[in-house]
Amino acid sequence: MEFISERVSIERSRSEGGEGLSVVISPRLPRIQQALLLTWSVAWTCCGLYFIYQLTQPQERADTHRGLLIMLAFWTYFEVRIGRVLLWRLKGFEVWRIRNGRFTIKDSLFRYGKANEYFIENIQRFGLLTIDETSWKWQMVDSFWTRGGERLGFEHLGKKVAFGKGLTRQEAQRLAQVVDGQLKRARRTVQEGQ
Repeated sequence: MEFISERVSIERSRSEGGEGLSVVISPRLPRIQQALLLTWSVAWTCCGLYFIYQLTQPQERADTHRGLLIMLAFWTYFEVRIGRVLLWRLKGFEVWRIRNGRFTIKDSLFRYGKANEYFIENIQRFGLLTIDETSWKWQMVDSFWTRGGERLGFEHLGKKVAFGKGLTRQEAQRLAQVVDGQLKRARRTVQEGQ
């Protein structure tokens, strides 16, 4: 097993189908950011509980009740989002596998998650995504309170696929080299087998 950073590991394997590659990316945060994320989610949950408490109290005006219901709807939406991010940051992994002519990408949470498979011969334009790191949009997408912005991508049968959540530029560049080399070897193996 090879480590690109303390969050990213690569494992190479051999089988009768050829050479394989597995990449595991941990979305863990530094302790201070993890504490901030947890504190924010607890404070947000307390706000929602207070909204619910206020709904159970008799209201003098009907529009106060409606306002609380609207606030509770917004609160619920963001509670679910921050809950998903918190679970992802604490227990999630992004897993990539290149094996038997397929490239599999999976967002794993408690070892569960949907794996998306792509045939290697149909993958085109693999590489780093063009990102303006000074843009406001990228700053929001790559923030620690989100699941993280993707840094790598390719086209598969005309659809764009982005992956590599929360990677640094250096990690993404190193992984792009390793995965691109493995994709080339896997394509040769597939072409030789035909």
